[in-house]
Amino acid sequence: MKLSVLDQAPISRGDTPEQTLANTLDLAQWTEQLGYHRYWVAEHHNTNGLASSSPQIIMTRIAAVTNTIRVGSGGVLLPQYSSYKIAEDFKTLEGFFPERIDLGVGRSPGGSQLTRSALTDNQNKRLSEFPRQLTDLQGFLHNSLPREHEFRMVKAGPRVEKSPPIWVLGLSERGATNAAELGVGFVFGHFINPTNGEKVMQTYREKFQPSVSMNQPKMMVCIFVICAETEEEAEELALTQDKWLLSVGKGADTKVPSIEEVRKKSFTQEELDIMKKNRERCIIGTPSKVKQELTRLQKVYQTDEFMLITNIHDFEAKKKSYQLIAEAIL
Repeated sequence: MKLSVLDQAPISRGDTPEQTLANTLDLAQWTEQLGYHRYWVAEHHNTNGLASSSPQIIMTRIAAVTNTIRVGSGGVLLPQYSSYKIAEDFKTLEGFFPERIDLGVGRSPGGSQLTRSALTDNQNKRLSEFPRQLTDLQGFLHNSLPREHEFRMVKAGPRVEKSPPIWVLGLSERGATNAAELGVGFVFGHFINPTNGEKVMQTYREKFQPSVSMNQPKMMVCIFVICAETEEEAEELALTQDKWLLSVGKGADTKVPSIEEVRKKSFTQEELDIMKKNRERCIIGTPSKVKQELTRLQKVYQTDEFMLITNIHDFEAKKKSYQLIAEAIL
């Protein structure tokens, strides 16, 4: 089993964005030492609690302070941008860090309609264009646009020897089909919604067509994981992620609260029910429990790689969580 990291650069209450971005570099170096395979950074906009608004820039810094771990985006929100420009960004990254860069892309609007309008400079860009943009992105990366394409003579530079692999982030059979038919990698977002995950991954495997990007299907599953030496400690750490997920779902303050802050708060029955439901997106427990659950999900999803995301308040406890998991599995 391969283990990787997804980092949304969550800002803990009391920390600054500057400290959070410094923590991202620290965590990337730490997980590289522990043997993690990839370190991906997310893209979020118009939120006070996530410092991950520019994955390409964060990736450059991470790759510059690490040596072997693959560095990627999880993911660039392609519908807001030009496929040509994203191809050039990632070919440039590949030029600096050969065979270490992953290009993960998503279909998400990136926030509210107002936020999306700001991202697209008020251009009317439809989310339904995503499959076409994805095809164009592959064409620009590999200089493989069809002869009849209007931009066939426009070449993406720099013209590096190899282009980074494309991965599509998705939750549905539609997303899996997009990735499969184009012949690129697929990441299932169990951490967002595990519903139908087994069927989605099966669809990807069955429909995969070899391409200039990949000659066989490649899959990952991303999941929230919190690990500690005891169940009690893991559950206490998870309180901060429970409250954070509740706030994210409400579109409220997205800074990660402290354990003390959560303990002082009273929750309605509806909120408690939501937090319980959110636990389906997570694995929380000791190293042996985490290993057992990941091994079970490995069989369900038929994948050999999991991307772990841990959004708790205590940064040192987060580092310890990744360490305990690595020691149990890698």
